[in-house]
Amino acid sequence: MYALGLAGVAWSEAEVGDGADSVPAPACRMGFDPETIEGLTHHRASYVPLRFDCVREDGSVYVSDPDLVWLNWTSAGLALTAALLFLGMHYRTELRARRAAVR
Repeated sequence: MYALGLAGVAWSEAEVGDGADSVPAPACRMGFDPETIEGLTHHRASYVPLRFDCVREDGSVYVSDPDLVWLNWTSAGLALTAALLFLGMHYRTELRARRAAVR
């Protein structure tokens, strides 16, 4: 899940400065109404957590891709689940070793 979001942020970052009509970031302009993108100056990309923010002249920020929010939460949930499963397996092995020692 994280790799999917990472690819999306990297793709948006790579589109900047790549040919005509590429500045400011196309991800900040496409799909937004003119009032939203008015005064757009630059962008900020973040890989932990996954974000691609668009910054206006007045300092206000809007997120270019709201889908990155659920990708962040899903990645965090899957990482937590993996950690808990790992700890559970370790605990189970430890419990079996103690039971075998008692017998």
